[in-house]
Amino acid sequence: MATQTPISLRNRTIYSIFVRNHTEAGTLNAAQRDLERIRALGSDIVWLMPIHPIGVKNRKGVLGSPYAISDYRAVNPEYGTMADFKAFSARTHELGMKLIVDVVFNHTSPDSVLYAEHPDWFYHKSDGKPGNRVGDWSDIIDLDLGNADLRQYLVDTLTFWLAAGVDGFRCDVAPLLPLDFWLEARRQCDLLKSDAVWLSESVEPRFLLEMRQRSYGCLSDSEIFQAFDIAYDYDSFDVFKLYIEGKASFSEFLEVKRRQEYILADNYVKLRFCENHDQDRSLRSIPDPRAHRNWTAFTAFEKGTFLVYAGQEHADANRPYLFGKDLVRWSTDNSFEPFLKNLIALRRDTIHADGVYAIHRTGIEGVAVASYRNAAKDLSVSRFRLGIFTVEDKRGVLDLSSALPTGFSD
Repeated sequence: MATQTPISLRNRTIYSIFVRNHTEAGTLNAAQRDLERIRALGSDIVWLMPIHPIGVKNRKGVLGSPYAISDYRAVNPEYGTMADFKAFSARTHELGMKLIVDVVFNHTSPDSVLYAEHPDWFYHKSDGKPGNRVGDWSDIIDLDLGNADLRQYLVDTLTFWLAAGVDGFRCDVAPLLPLDFWLEARRQCDLLKSDAVWLSESVEPRFLLEMRQRSYGCLSDSEIFQAFDIAYDYDSFDVFKLYIEGKASFSEFLEVKRRQEYILADNYVKLRFCENHDQDRSLRSIPDPRAHRNWTAFTAFEKGTFLVYAGQEHADANRPYLFGKDLVRWSTDNSFEPFLKNLIALRRDTIHADGVYAIHRTGIEGVAVASYRNAAKDLSVSRFRLGIFTVEDKRGVLDLSSALPTGFSD
């Protein structure tokens, strides 16, 4: 939602790949062979989770977290070489897709190249030892963004990857870094690639409040959107999890989504997802097949960029383990893939980007009714698209009188 953010990002689809667990080989070359299918699904942007070497010190599990990076400017040798990465990038572009890579600038592994060369660039605890501000992240140490030399090194790292063929970045826990850093990073990167895609992993409200209560800086969505094009939809997903736990109503969940329409700027773009690598697979959260399809359809219908986490298109119920080899369960019964493909095809209609979006109030809990209409200046309606999604089996009369205009064509 930076001033230059194009609203066309709202009807784009991002496909997320964890290279290690995408194929048996776990390499960039093996994942590259799946790009044609990924494009055929309707994907516009491929997001590679971190592709860099992983630290050994304090490593979690056998293979370690891809987010405990030891060298920002190298490719994990388990995945391949820089030449393999560039070939992957070239093939992505040949198929008409963009490529974004994970950027993890809050922290590195304890045995990173940066710590070996510049220990003064890191956060130090009261005992003088390097550490991190989030206790359960024991395999990483935090960077100190108060250092101007570090900031420039990180920006130069971004331009290094832009020059290597990427089209943008998914920035890990971006709210934990200062806003002025992200603004300057974007300014310098725009000189090299003005249409790069900037996706922020914004954080859940509960995490944001915890960080602030502990006197650590943490940016809100309104701040993050000053520098980024797309932000995670964690403000509503937080309430979704409460809903699944029986601690919030469905109407409360929808109200958070309605609020986005008037508290965010007119060109805001949210990342709409049912699942990602940090969350349970959607089939785990919503095991009923009918409800799961309706949740997926509602999420795909929403205004914003749609995320598919590899395996979701086969309704994989297993979230791959982050710290070891745990392959995506590619089902032989891939009946969910055509369903998802059709949803993505519907999203390509420009009305999902520039239409006036609304989530309507109904008399039945557990039913989401949403619509798009054309944004004609005189507010007349020539095109209209309505979606009705039943996520709970409720009895009652669905009143659509406030949702349906007259004279619509879609």
